[in-house]
Amino acid sequence: MNRYRLRVPIDDAEVALARMLELFPAGVEEERDGADVVFAGYADAPPAPDLEPEPVAPGWEDAGRALHRPVRVGSLWIGPPWFDPEEIAVVIDPGRAFGTGAHGSTRAALELLGRLDPVPALDLGCGSGVLSVAAARLGFGPIQAFDLDPLAVGATAENAARNGVDVAVAQADVLTDPLPPAPLWLANLELDLLRRLLERADLPARVLASGLTSDQTLGGVDRAEIDGWAAEVLNS
Repeated sequence: MNRYRLRVPIDDAEVALARMLELFPAGVEEERDGADVVFAGYADAPPAPDLEPEPVAPGWEDAGRALHRPVRVGSLWIGPPWFDPEEIAVVIDPGRAFGTGAHGSTRAALELLGRLDPVPALDLGCGSGVLSVAAARLGFGPIQAFDLDPLAVGATAENAARNGVDVAVAQADVLTDPLPPAPLWLANLELDLLRRLLERADLPARVLASGLTSDQTLGGVDRAEIDGWAAEVLNS
């Protein structure tokens, strides 16, 4: 078993993360190193020629657990299942997910979500379902989640069940496919995809958009920044 690393400038992090998750669907580690972000995944053989390999010692699976710690955003506790959850918890297994809630873009979105009044919502590009589960735990609903990747659809359904919340999950291209009406959209995507999403003719009254870097903006009416990542609320 080897650990394979990819270093990119922070401006390229979202695209690189999407690529690494395709190469390592069981999960990806992420760390900041100055102006760069380093992603890493584990495999027996190199999944791509441009990744930097390094051997890992026996027991790496258990050692990797130390990299995943709970985080708190407002009233929410977000963490892996081997920690004791707090009262309002979002439990995500990083070995089965595309995101665990610790990433700055997710935490920024969760911070803004906690400022909004609960309403029905769509989670567009749901990944592991962190935003869907968090919204349900905060009283939003009904929640409907969509992703083009069938693995993400499965991960969101699994994590909703793990947390005992109702989330209707389906496979869809959120940029082009018809979407059901809801007054709030949640979208943690890279900037290009967010801009294309905001070109849809059926925009709701409010969009919570995340995945921006600290120097990017969509002109929202409210904004949160965490660890160099930003989220904004936009009113249509």
